[in-house]
Amino acid sequence: MMRALQRGQCCEVWIASTTGESQLLFKTDEVLFEAPNWALDGTKLVLNGYGKLWSLDVSGGGPMAVPLIGVPDLNNDHVLAPDGEAVFLSANDGHIYRASLDGGPATRITEDDGSFHFLHGVSPDGNELAYVVIETGDFTQPGRLMTIASDGGAAARLDVGPGHCDGPEYSPDGKWLYLNTESFTTEPGHAQLARVGVDGSGFEQLLQSQTVDWFPHLSPDGRYASYIRFPSGTVGHPADLPVDVVLVSTGDWTTPLHTWPLFGGQGTLNVNSWSPDSARFAFVAYPLTESTKD
Repeated sequence: MMRALQRGQCCEVWIASTTGESQLLFKTDEVLFEAPNWALDGTKLVLNGYGKLWSLDVSGGGPMAVPLIGVPDLNNDHVLAPDGEAVFLSANDGHIYRASLDGGPATRITEDDGSFHFLHGVSPDGNELAYVVIETGDFTQPGRLMTIASDGGAAARLDVGPGHCDGPEYSPDGKWLYLNTESFTTEPGHAQLARVGVDGSGFEQLLQSQTVDWFPHLSPDGRYASYIRFPSGTVGHPADLPVDVVLVSTGDWTTPLHTWPLFGGQGTLNVNSWSPDSARFAFVAYPLTESTKD
């Protein structure tokens, strides 16, 4: 399940600002890095690549592996704890773990219930996690929205309709979960952005569009959101497509403030990547060389 770059493909880690500028931070043709988080001290990004967790200094230099113990190979769903010292991780065994950002032993949180658990959100107080469960590991079934205490225990399901959902993430005030869902359409794969109260009330669509919209991420101050926009007709959130990273005001989801077209998709913006000051966010592109395109 570990992803790798194609022949002639590279991985680019970018930083974008709310004013529309963008900066290439790091480029490699060796490891496919995914899903940046921005550390709470503002100095580094946290990514996964080839089953490991990595840190990347935003002032320059190369990625450094975080030496985790007792956790299987990682996928691209990881979220930093509000204390700035720990990270919650989804692994390829279908479970969610907690570990220190400095490395060391990891602790499993989810129970061995035969399902796959994909983490996306941690509440502002650090006490609760939001994730998507694929029951019995059957990926023909839709993902369901779940919450669980951050130290484990019984999970609770929130009803957001019959369609597949993904990417549940807490609002900065802890009152809402933002996500993408197929519950507003009968068209296969037509994910749209939505939110639901943490108590399961107030489920609503944020934006009605013809594109396939995934992974809404709110800035820490709640003023902005980023998300990834796939072409109409896309099913799931596959890799290696022309996509757009979109910035909007949370007061008006219908009017993009800025858009960054790129070649990517899976791994580009799977988790919240906002800087602590809400001025910048990170994303990943996977461009092909012209010879590879031909």
